[in-house]
Amino acid sequence: MGNTYGSEYYKGYEEFATDRSVFKLTSNTTASSEFSISNRTVLEEKRAAIASPISKYVLGHKTANVRDLYTLGKRLGQGQFGTTYLCTEIATGAEYACKSIAKRKLISKEHVDDARREIQIMHHLAGNKNVVTIKGAYEDQTYVHIVMEYCAGGELFDRIRERGHYTEKKAGELTKIIVGVVEACHSLGVMHRDLKPENFLLLNEDDDTSLKSIDFGLSVFFKPGQVFTDVVGSSYYVAPEVLHKHYGPEADVWTAGVILYILLSGVPPFWAETQQGIFDAVLKGVIDFDSNPWPLISDSAKDLIRKMLCSRPSDRLTAHQVLCHPWISENGVAPDRALDPAILSRLKQFSAMNKLKKMTLPIDIIIDNYISK
Repeated sequence: MGNTYGSEYYKGYEEFATDRSVFKLTSNTTASSEFSISNRTVLEEKRAAIASPISKYVLGHKTANVRDLYTLGKRLGQGQFGTTYLCTEIATGAEYACKSIAKRKLISKEHVDDARREIQIMHHLAGNKNVVTIKGAYEDQTYVHIVMEYCAGGELFDRIRERGHYTEKKAGELTKIIVGVVEACHSLGVMHRDLKPENFLLLNEDDDTSLKSIDFGLSVFFKPGQVFTDVVGSSYYVAPEVLHKHYGPEADVWTAGVILYILLSGVPPFWAETQQGIFDAVLKGVIDFDSNPWPLISDSAKDLIRKMLCSRPSDRLTAHQVLCHPWISENGVAPDRALDPAILSRLKQFSAMNKLKKMTLPIDIIIDNYISK
């Protein structure tokens, strides 16, 4: 890519990132405006109930009314199927996050199954310190509500920028947490399928080890050797085998490798001005280690990235093998010297563009059209 990390690179990059014509929104889009579900009018609630095709309980049984237990407050994020709000437990005053999924948007059995599975997986992963803890699930006439830990520390990239001092060693510590979540998921038969920096939040801003994986809306259970064909994920992070509609949990390791590349450079390894161009770059698998700051990044870090972004899934490192790599392992070789401050600036731009537009791939026809060309 040469000197494409300059202004012209970001000019084209931003134009593409803000294009809203192709991809749908993912969850956790940051929003500053306040909105309470309780402010909906009775008429809106009735219209939503009529529009919903769900005649039985999504959760399979009647639950307590979430409004009897929590006060729902400002909006924290907006997704394709639901909205996340800050909520306060009435009995204790404790703050939580409540993801409210509109039942009127669950237009197929598959959508209903997805909502149920997200809750099942969160319970299945309970106890992992780097996975957000589910408090409870509730259902009313128009919504399914998932109440979980509130990660008040904010997004990972925001915390990195605020710190100012950033090193390879710190990037290694963060990567270890992210890949640790992947390993925990895989060991319990769960494939995440939508790893990305904005889906990792800090429980509190003063403790980087409080990093939590927060969104399992696209996650699935898998069995050894099982092959998946549905195309989901986010454009910059999608693995080549996902584009080929023939993939397994190895795709999560690819995605974690993309995150590591971004943590060390501030930009994604595969980028173009169109989604087709991004897919072409992913399938070619050419990784740029020539442009700044890569000449100053350790060989060990680049070795790990190559082994995580290996195009052949069978040759790619497993999550456990990544954690055993010298760069990331306990007392590893990642240097503790400060990285180029320009990386923090790039992370800021990348994060800002992601907040404007979350690019996901829930629509098979996009890939069908791409593959047929």
